[in-house]
Amino acid sequence: LGFGIFMLPILSKIIFPIVLLFFLYLTQSNNNKNDEALMGAAYIMGFEVLSRMTNAAFSYEFAKYMVIVFLTIGMFYRGFHRKSWPYIVFIFLLIPGIIFSAINLNYGTNVGNAIGFNLSGPVCLAISALYCYDRQMTIERLQSILICVLLPLVTMTTYLYFYTPDLRDALGSGTGSNFSASGGFGPNQVSTILGVGMFILFSRLLTIKNRTINIIDLALLGLMSYRALVTFSRGGVFTAAVCALFFLFFYFQKLPQRQRSILVPKIAIMIGVLSVTWLVTVFFSSGLITNRYSNEDAAGRLKSDITTGRSEIIENELNAFYENPITGIGVGKGKEYREKRTGVVAATHNETGRMLAEHGLFGLFGLLVLLFTPLLLRLKNRTNFYFYSFLAFWFLTINHSSMRIAAPALIYGLSLISIMNNKETKKKY
Repeated sequence: LGFGIFMLPILSKIIFPIVLLFFLYLTQSNNNKNDEALMGAAYIMGFEVLSRMTNAAFSYEFAKYMVIVFLTIGMFYRGFHRKSWPYIVFIFLLIPGIIFSAINLNYGTNVGNAIGFNLSGPVCLAISALYCYDRQMTIERLQSILICVLLPLVTMTTYLYFYTPDLRDALGSGTGSNFSASGGFGPNQVSTILGVGMFILFSRLLTIKNRTINIIDLALLGLMSYRALVTFSRGGVFTAAVCALFFLFFYFQKLPQRQRSILVPKIAIMIGVLSVTWLVTVFFSSGLITNRYSNEDAAGRLKSDITTGRSEIIENELNAFYENPITGIGVGKGKEYREKRTGVVAATHNETGRMLAEHGLFGLFGLLVLLFTPLLLRLKNRTNFYFYSFLAFWFLTINHSSMRIAAPALIYGLSLISIMNNKETKKKY
């Protein structure tokens, strides 16, 4: 598929609606008995960045809207847990910001677009959380959902190799995020979603006991890690590494001693593959990747701002919160506020700062709901050994890339799932 899309770009526009119709049919025909709606949402999430890269989506936020549609349909068939009410409260906490947006936005601003761009992510997260909260499923079904995320990422990785076969020509002499090595699209989003794939492959190598599948996953891990590194956008790679460490720690705790020792050779092999991948990246980037991860320019001089301008944006958003602590400045107003105060036209990279600036105290309460609701669930239910990895991905991603893509929203929801043994068939719905 990746090669086909590269050779015939219109193929991407054909595949996307076929995928939507396929999963809609599966969900309807099976009455969502096997969480087909969540599988469809997962595939769309994985396909989102490639759809933007190849202009396959009907609108920029289309994938988020379709995730919302699929999970809403899924809840129509199987409902949602009555104790997930904090996420309904979260949705209501977003409403005052919409009202003040209509009042405060400049006359020439498209209010609908401003609200859709900034709130599609939070609403997508709330719907994902409502669907997934304490939803019982086997580890095999969760693995199937993660495969639905992974498959379109394999397609995108393949597309990227054909799009930029000669890395040296694409990189030039700079150490900034590289569009040419990212399929001509935003390196931050590409790095973020490839980081998801890296983590899924890492977790599969530990949890799946099949040599053939392990070899395939190991090869994919090396290939995908290389493409993530050469975007020169560090956020997705760092986030994948943190999620992998969380998973390794909590998964090892779950296993008996004998099974832990069996995994040690696998871990050693993965470290070896990733080390070789790093060395290959250093070679083909002429050492520039080392400068990038050392926060240096091409000449080896240390850069003054490791956040690449994000610290100024968050400072600006905190000032907006201090000036309007109760109501905030309104959804979408942050960009106008920033341009007025600093002369810089830039969208937010930090969802925490945006929620505070644009929603005020309502945003603060909303953030507290998102942070503490899963932690309280965890106190009662410790079955999901992906929990801290998924929650870490959400938190780290929204603080370096905001909610530009659906990934942090859906993966936040997956952290709320309860993993059941095959013999446990009792449902709470």
